[in-house]
Amino acid sequence: MKYRHFGRLEWKPSALGFGAMRLPTLDDAPGKIDEPVATRMIRSAIDAGVNYVDTAWPYHEGESEPFVGRCLQDGYRERVKLATKMPCWLITEATEFDTYLDQQLERLQTETIDFYLLHALNKTQWPKVRDLGVLDWAQRAIADGRIRHLGFSFHDDLSLFKEIVDAYDWTFCQIMYNYMDTGFQAGTEGLKYAAGRGLAVVVMEPLRGGSLTRPAPSSVAEIWRQASVARTQVDWALQWVWNHPEVSLLLSGMSELSHVEENVVSAANSGVGSMSTEELDLVDRVRDAYRSLSPIPCTNCKYCMPCPSGVAIPRIFDIYNQGKMYNDEETAKTRYNRFLRAEERADRCVACGSCEAACPQQIEIISWLKTVHAALADPDA
Repeated sequence: MKYRHFGRLEWKPSALGFGAMRLPTLDDAPGKIDEPVATRMIRSAIDAGVNYVDTAWPYHEGESEPFVGRCLQDGYRERVKLATKMPCWLITEATEFDTYLDQQLERLQTETIDFYLLHALNKTQWPKVRDLGVLDWAQRAIADGRIRHLGFSFHDDLSLFKEIVDAYDWTFCQIMYNYMDTGFQAGTEGLKYAAGRGLAVVVMEPLRGGSLTRPAPSSVAEIWRQASVARTQVDWALQWVWNHPEVSLLLSGMSELSHVEENVVSAANSGVGSMSTEELDLVDRVRDAYRSLSPIPCTNCKYCMPCPSGVAIPRIFDIYNQGKMYNDEETAKTRYNRFLRAEERADRCVACGSCEAACPQQIEIISWLKTVHAALADPDA
């Protein structure tokens, strides 16, 4: 196992962290973790040198934290740093900061949480918990030993990310980052911004939720075949993240023992600056090839926004494009129907035409909205 830096701390994290969000389950039920298999996976990873385990309140329908607490018995808790997250979206008043943390300590069967994150901060959750006094509360929780270090995970735009980084003396942050999403959410600029201010940066979604593990389209596969070094698609994606000196560790949500074994080998071969210019150029070409598969030429400039009818035009197009790019229509349908509010979906378009008049790409937006809704909308909704 290789070990890296963690911001201003002297402690060295393993390059690979274990994310307990996609554990094996029984009967296709997210809340029914296959505990014997999952326990073997996590303990095998720790035996191989992994020293960071990450979970959260909602993972596996609330069963991940209790399972991790059981899994880390028999001496395994002392061998790792444990991370979990405050469910900020459930907080309605300041007293609930203690309520949730104390429940999490009990669920995890531990007296202290090494790395505690404010979960999924965005333009809604950040001002809410900030104004409820979460930062002063966290100082008290650190002082009484219930948590050791405070950080946050993030899902919003770069300007908000920088605002949050500058708002407190955080130990670390957690961002989505992979070779396809260099300009998405915090992105490369956010990664460098946080690291430049002394924060450790934990990377989630290095495989883009599994999209980068799917069989590549022919145009992408042809580029991979031109590589001078043989790697799996997974290894290419992980090595690209590890190549960045600003990355403290990456989390992999492993769901099979073989994933653990393969990722441990990848971590052992990782290193800052270990990829050649030729290899990095090849990854750039792969990114371009994927993006060329997007049927809608939307650049997310947002000139079409705000839509008078409330339609989330760029987000809708992004969901559809990604489904086509990665040949993953099911994920696109899930994102469209679960993560867009009904009033934001494409069927709310009244064909007023204001978006098309403003679009610098001259996209036939009204027509594409109809196409997307027909392809992705739940017919029973």
